[in-house]
Amino acid sequence: MASHKEKSQFAAEQETLLIPLYAKAVESRRSRPIFVDSKAQEILEQIDYDFAKLKVPGKTVLMVCLRAKKMDGYTKAFLARHPRSVVIQLGCGLDSRYVRVEHRQAEWFDLDMPAVIDLRRKFYAETDRYHMIASSVTDLRWMECIAPRGRPVLVIAEGLLMYLEEDDVKALILRLKETFPGCELVFDAFSVLTAKNVKQHPSLKGTGAEVHWGIDNAADIEQWATGIRLQEEWYFTQAADIAKLGFGYRLAFALAGLFAAAKKAHRILYYRCE
Repeated sequence: MASHKEKSQFAAEQETLLIPLYAKAVESRRSRPIFVDSKAQEILEQIDYDFAKLKVPGKTVLMVCLRAKKMDGYTKAFLARHPRSVVIQLGCGLDSRYVRVEHRQAEWFDLDMPAVIDLRRKFYAETDRYHMIASSVTDLRWMECIAPRGRPVLVIAEGLLMYLEEDDVKALILRLKETFPGCELVFDAFSVLTAKNVKQHPSLKGTGAEVHWGIDNAADIEQWATGIRLQEEWYFTQAADIAKLGFGYRLAFALAGLFAAAKKAHRILYYRCE
């Protein structure tokens, strides 16, 4: 644990890691939270940054937490099926998933840019089963650091791929398929329209980060190579926690559920890559 406030100096895309950190900490403090992340609260208090300038709306706090909870669920289910496995989290930021999710027998790798990993090391310690990799996700040589030795592999990319160009997303997925055959891949994705319009989001305006990639038909990725299979396309309108929200949010989700374009604006995709 850091003993003083850590200065945060990031590029725009890296600065976006503070949005989910802030959202999880804020939600955790509510009287009836849908998601609790005590590590996010702890870290938030130790970073010297004006979080007010992010202007994170309540809806974003909710979506970030629903996303994190669903991805935690996918991870827990994978680990239940494959206790002795490898989990790789890309663009990990300061996320505490490896702490939140029990993985006694699995080996875990968190990857992000060197500046982010340098900060992350202030709050997390490596062990024989937990490792941090300092690399751009698009420098695919990082995969050489991981030796599954026949173990099943889960790859998680939360709040990441939309910041890449489509060619980089494709190159990443194809290399994952080649390097870790049979791996499972879960990530969230915007629709093409959302990717074009999200630049108006107040938090992204605050960081200056740019979104580049969106996808309308999740099955299109199956065409990138033989053996890529879509397992699930999960919409936020399916979240069980919606029932716990106020009337305004329940109504908004109910209306969104009536229109395919609204549901697909932001969703989670799960693939298996043979």
